[in-house]
Amino acid sequence: MEPAAGAALSAAWHTLSTALVPPAALGLAAPRSSAVGPLKDAELRAALDVLQCYDLHSVLEEWFIEVLQTDLQANIAPEFWNCISQYENTAEESQCSSLLLDAFCLLKCRLDPYLNSLELLGRWTKAGLLLGTGAQMLQEKVYTMFKAILFFSTTKSFQEMIQQFYSRTFRIYMRQWKKGEDGTNECESSMSETEQESDTEEGGGESALCAGCSGRREQCWCPKAMEQFQQLNDILRRLNLLERVSADAVTTILHRMIEERMEQRCRGEYEHSFLNEFQEWIEKVIGWLSRVFLQDGPSARSSSEASSTLKRWRCHVQRFFYRIYASMRIEELFSIIRDFPESKPAVEDLKFCLERTNQRQQLLSSLKSALEMRLLHPGVNTSDIITLYISAIKALRELDPSMVILEVACEPIRKYLRTREDTVRQIVAGLTGDAEGSGDLANELSKADPVTLENGQESDDDIAEPGDWVPDPVDADPGKSSSKRRSSDIISLLVSIYGSKDLFINEYRTLLADRLLHQFNYSAEREIRNVELLKLRFGEAQMHYCEVMLKDMADSRRINANIRDEEEKLPEEERPPFSLVAVILSSEFWPPLKEEKLELPEQVKEAMEAYSKKYEKLKAMRTLNWKYHLGLVSLDVELADRTLSLSVSPVHAAIILHFQTKSTWTLTELSEVLKVPVASLKRKMTLWLQQGVLREEPQGTFTVIEEEQKDQVEKVVLIDSDEEGDSAMASQADQKEEELQLFWTYIQAMLTNLESLSLERIHSMLKMFVMTGPVVTEIDIQELQGFLQKKVRDQQLIYSGGVYRLPKNCN
Repeated sequence: MEPAAGAALSAAWHTLSTALVPPAALGLAAPRSSAVGPLKDAELRAALDVLQCYDLHSVLEEWFIEVLQTDLQANIAPEFWNCISQYENTAEESQCSSLLLDAFCLLKCRLDPYLNSLELLGRWTKAGLLLGTGAQMLQEKVYTMFKAILFFSTTKSFQEMIQQFYSRTFRIYMRQWKKGEDGTNECESSMSETEQESDTEEGGGESALCAGCSGRREQCWCPKAMEQFQQLNDILRRLNLLERVSADAVTTILHRMIEERMEQRCRGEYEHSFLNEFQEWIEKVIGWLSRVFLQDGPSARSSSEASSTLKRWRCHVQRFFYRIYASMRIEELFSIIRDFPESKPAVEDLKFCLERTNQRQQLLSSLKSALEMRLLHPGVNTSDIITLYISAIKALRELDPSMVILEVACEPIRKYLRTREDTVRQIVAGLTGDAEGSGDLANELSKADPVTLENGQESDDDIAEPGDWVPDPVDADPGKSSSKRRSSDIISLLVSIYGSKDLFINEYRTLLADRLLHQFNYSAEREIRNVELLKLRFGEAQMHYCEVMLKDMADSRRINANIRDEEEKLPEEERPPFSLVAVILSSEFWPPLKEEKLELPEQVKEAMEAYSKKYEKLKAMRTLNWKYHLGLVSLDVELADRTLSLSVSPVHAAIILHFQTKSTWTLTELSEVLKVPVASLKRKMTLWLQQGVLREEPQGTFTVIEEEQKDQVEKVVLIDSDEEGDSAMASQADQKEEELQLFWTYIQAMLTNLESLSLERIHSMLKMFVMTGPVVTEIDIQELQGFLQKKVRDQQLIYSGGVYRLPKNCN
């Protein structure tokens, strides 16, 4: 190369290098600004042409990147972080914000020459004057280098400074928006002195501190803070560091503010929807985010990149809100279900959020856990469990029309109710309106278009409008019909707990029999209505026995009227000493009645025999079998100084009638006469002790009190709770014992013929020969084992080697 050419090349390179990077980066002294002015574009183009002549223009881009990287690592980054470290211990927030802005201003000042050169290189590349990776790629390299070298790892104190800065400006911005909502025109980034003076706390009282910047009102720096906020965002946007520096802080602030606002306004409030209110609030939050990510000012144009960034943040904020709101409502779902339908707005909000988040599994596990912890334990009454289950059916049907959430989450309730002995009784009492707070079930029974409880499954193909078909969620049980699940109502879901209608029909028969036998006036209009409604649900065949029971009541009224008419025609001396009214039952159709021994006085038995003869005249070939211990006796007890009019049970009447013939009886004597066990008789005597008719002196001896003794201290007599509202029906335990005795007869016959049998063999033979017929009595293998073990303990069976056999002395 000739010396002249070398000098030209050296001059061209010097011109370009000093124009593209600061002289300090090249180890040169900074020129005086007065001595040297900026080079013109023509001069730089001429220098670039010289490089092109020697094919050196291709290395210009790589050289620029290398110098920038060296300067960043050696000078700019250490200078910036040294500046930040000096401000870390600043106590006052306003001063800290100013110093933070100064540090970024210094950084911008150091990087501005490189950014200007980057724009110049980009124009040359687009014009085809440079060979390299392209203008866009060059920009990405430079900005990536900024992030990698300056902010690859940041200190905790720096993160706290950034978060404090953005948190303060967010609070000031939202406070200004609130003032604008309250009727002022404050929409800009500053607040007037008048507004600062009139600003009050949320509680409504005057405060010496500004609600935005938390400083004293006379020293409020809200306008300055918003100005610094705008300046810092502009610097970070210029350096393409905005998201790298502020994203974590902005995310943390938004999450915290959303959670705090939600806790304050939504926690425990179920009667109002909060979605629209929060959407408006989120729009104001987006307004603050636009201040962060969009360039402000009339001359600025929003780039597509900034707009897409803002759109991404909007989606993030909304998704986060839906997720947090849904999580809070999922935590409160037990209380929301308990308060339904007043809590319907909360259910609708949760449904809206669940459609936008993937939180079904979270809901199912949370609700199951809450039910098991707060509901499914021995301290809760069965009626309360059923009431909450009914509320759950209503609320979860609103939340999930496919009923899958109800099916999965409430399965523990169904399993637990199966273990409660009084579940069926409580459900039936609710259906007939006898249980406390049973309006839901009674109303459900009265629906005009009830769901018929048939055993067959409805097919999903039977939908009236194919366009209305909606697939089940992925967590649905594929073995169950979708249409059957969706069409289930409260009653069908309660009945399906046991999978059989027979339990409910039998329990209703017992309840109906008890109510009919306790009315004593033959009035059955309400029961007739209930039976008709139940027939729509369970079918006519299932309710046939109940219809016969109601017919018995009507027949009894007619028969008693006929017999009374005949008695009135008789002369006075031939009429019975007292009026006798009977309820005549068809024994095959009524549930088993409670059996108790009772011997009535002769005059009462004679009246009953006379009534039976009159009945036999009316109903040929039929007779009556009296249940002496059931019924109601209205009597007047005449004493020396008073007369008591009472309605009591036959055993109470029989007791007091015997005191007509003798004023003092011992318990043993009365027990022999009445054929009632002493323990039971002692309980029955408490009624007459309480009424002041009898006294017990000494222990076990009872005497009539003819004259009331006013001066004697009143004695408290405790009445056994079993005496109140005593049922005429045999208890379930009694009925089960009677059924098991039927099995015992067969078991004895089997063991007599086959000598020894295992538990499984006995159960299978009973299923084959006994558990069939019109009235099916079933026993599972656990019940059978318990029954057989009881017989072993009573020495009526021997168990050894896994088989049962009869003792040798057993016939």
